[in-house]
Amino acid sequence: MNESEAVIERMPPKQAVRRGKRNDNQFWRYFRANYDLYLMCIPGLAFLIVYKFTPLLGLSLAFKDFNLFAGDNIIDSIVQSPWVGMKHFNRIFEDEAFLKVIGNTLIISLYKLVFLFPVPILVAISLNELRIRWMKRWVQTIVYLPHFLSWVIIFGLFYSLFGSYGMINKLIEALGGQSISFFSDSSWFRSLLVFTEGWKETGWNTILFLAAMTAIDPQQHEAAVVDGAGRFKRIWHITIPGIVPVIMLVLVLRLGQILNAGFEQVLVMYNPAVYDVADIIQTFVYRIGLGKMDFSLSTALGLFESVVAFILVYSSNQLSKRYLGKSIW
Repeated sequence: MNESEAVIERMPPKQAVRRGKRNDNQFWRYFRANYDLYLMCIPGLAFLIVYKFTPLLGLSLAFKDFNLFAGDNIIDSIVQSPWVGMKHFNRIFEDEAFLKVIGNTLIISLYKLVFLFPVPILVAISLNELRIRWMKRWVQTIVYLPHFLSWVIIFGLFYSLFGSYGMINKLIEALGGQSISFFSDSSWFRSLLVFTEGWKETGWNTILFLAAMTAIDPQQHEAAVVDGAGRFKRIWHITIPGIVPVIMLVLVLRLGQILNAGFEQVLVMYNPAVYDVADIIQTFVYRIGLGKMDFSLSTALGLFESVVAFILVYSSNQLSKRYLGKSIW
């Protein structure tokens, strides 16, 4: 109950009714004065309804034996398909292949989180401390550019470097070593995924931390300089504490995406030789849903992933609020 509602509740009935009517009148006066702003919201609301809320009907496929030809159109087919309860979820957890896929997803995601999460923070601090402006602009541009390349292009670039006849293998052979099949060797493929992900996204992820650093009061640095603090002390005691809220925000969101190991990247780069270490939930859903036309099972997999992501986001946010005093909500 907000303050205005509490005030209305304490009022005599007639006075409360008048107060409620006055609030309604104020809303409608505001609406008439700013109707153009509400009209501008219509496209965004329509997008949410059509592309976000309407597809939620498809979640029912996780609890049905979906038959594409059960009705005259897709909606009728969904509605008329028979309910089977938790059948598809039982299939998921009884399938040894899915348990292997879960393990691959968690391992790849944790590798990326542990090895790549600190890198944008370090890059942002380095760029923030760089005093040569033209060099700073050039470095920012160079590290940002890979984000705008598709994974297909990146695969081509790295295959020309790490492929069987790529530059790296030619260099290894020239030094007397034996060539390495980076793209088909299970012991190297996960490392390749982490490395290419870092090369592509590190620059883009630094934007958040650089923006957070601009919000730090410059007088803090000036006072620290007067007190004799060096550059590293200023970074440790001013810059890093100043961006901790953003670090926690990004960390909470990343933990919520722990079951998303990079569908596009893995789909483009992997092959049957590395399925045992690279097949993740999203590629498994893609192969089952489209390859075998088992839409009910793939929907159950997607719903399972979403529920786990929600639990992780909520839990990590609560832990951050309790122990660090920082949270998203």
